Amino acid sequence: MKNTLRTLVGAAALLLRHSAAEAQTYQQVWADEFNGSISPDWVFETGGGGWGNNEKQYYQRANATVANGNLLITAKRETVGGMTYTSARMKTQGTREFKYGKIEARMKLPLGQGLWPAFWMLGANINTVSWPACGEIDVMEHINAENKVYGTVHWDSNGHAEYGGNIITTPQDYHVYTVEWNASAIRWFVDGTKYHEINIANGTGNTEEFQRPFFLLLNLAVAGNWPGQTVDESKLPATMYVDYVRVYQLTSSPPPTTSSTTIQAESYSSMNGVQLETTSDTGGGQNVAYIDQGDWMAYSNVTFPTSGTYTIDYRVASPSGGTLSSDLNAGSIQLGNTTIPATGGWQNWTTVSKTVSINAGTYNFGVFAQTGGWNLNWIRITKTAARTALASTDAQASADLKLYPNPATDQLRVEAAGSLTGSHYQILDASGKTVGTGALQSSTVNVSALKAGMYLLQIQTSKGEILTRRFSK
Repeated sequence: MKNTLRTLVGAAALLLRHSAAEAQTYQQVWADEFNGSISPDWVFETGGGGWGNNEKQYYQRANATVANGNLLITAKRETVGGMTYTSARMKTQGTREFKYGKIEARMKLPLGQGLWPAFWMLGANINTVSWPACGEIDVMEHINAENKVYGTVHWDSNGHAEYGGNIITTPQDYHVYTVEWNASAIRWFVDGTKYHEINIANGTGNTEEFQRPFFLLLNLAVAGNWPGQTVDESKLPATMYVDYVRVYQLTSSPPPTTSSTTIQAESYSSMNGVQLETTSDTGGGQNVAYIDQGDWMAYSNVTFPTSGTYTIDYRVASPSGGTLSSDLNAGSIQLGNTTIPATGGWQNWTTVSKTVSINAGTYNFGVFAQTGGWNLNWIRITKTAARTALASTDAQASADLKLYPNPATDQLRVEAAGSLTGSHYQILDASGKTVGTGALQSSTVNVSALKAGMYLLQIQTSKGEILTRRFSK
């Protein structure tokens, strides 16, 4: 995005490797889901001046809004600061910087001559060494009304060097744009399909810039050296939609031999007809309630890491019983019905199970009320091969897990029947978003950065046990 001279420099030294990517285990370390607000980690740029590319917009905070769980960056025909157009450009410089990982955003792009939306990264040392010596990773760029998107890197190799690729797609629709970046390579994906790769191992082609931390940027430029100076004003205002931005990094230990994911029922991404209430079930928090026939909940980006048989546990309560069904991707894959027994009350909880076969992948997971009259507290998805070990350890281990003080202030003390040293933990907020991760090297977890509210601490031990407990701050 910084410079648009599309000259390939040193390409022969930057061999595109065609071998399949090795299986890797990523853990989310940061995200902005744009659920009602923009994270304070974003800093907004202000001003015109062309931004090094002869662009025609004036950047200002007012052109970035949030609606319906999306960030909206809108380019408008209005004169501010001597520029003919306005838009927004935001970055995490000085707040969130990352070295390596999987960086992705789900986005829908505007089409029109002169429009230039981008999701990209710059080296955190840009104020010291300037561009291009800081390095640049363009996760996604699009220009004008083309039916393709671009992924490119820029760096200094005795002068500006770049190496880019592109893929045919439908930019006007939502797609997930991703880079996977490690010490050896950077790879570009659209909806999980790889279309470009660069070898950066040992600074190949003078690419040392990409072995340092980078920060994130989102913007929608108007005109410039690459898209040209002609602007189709009939397309204005034009909006770039961003559903989420997420950053993952590789775990420091091999993946556990067990595979289990617990979804809090209230962390749905969308729903129809239900409400929330305080639960008396173990762990506290909220449950989904007032479920009538035809109501439903949907949960985005639920990953089944390998193909095979899974057991889905539903934590339910019902005075007289009912029936639920589950599915993947808005009903395109049906997982069948599960009978809910009469438990004797709205807060008398039991667990019911369904065994299904699912191909590896990431899906939107849905729960539908075939008949109503029941509550739902959580859903647990377990690879069947791992279930025996989990069944014998999870309930007792979670019962033995103690957190105090609760409510917490700055430090949360964690105690369990066995040693937790070396275990990995994540903290989920009330919406199900990961707000903290790390490895337990002592008996305390630093929660000083958390806001007041309810949270779930989930610990994965070195033996693959999943321990969970709610706390508040």
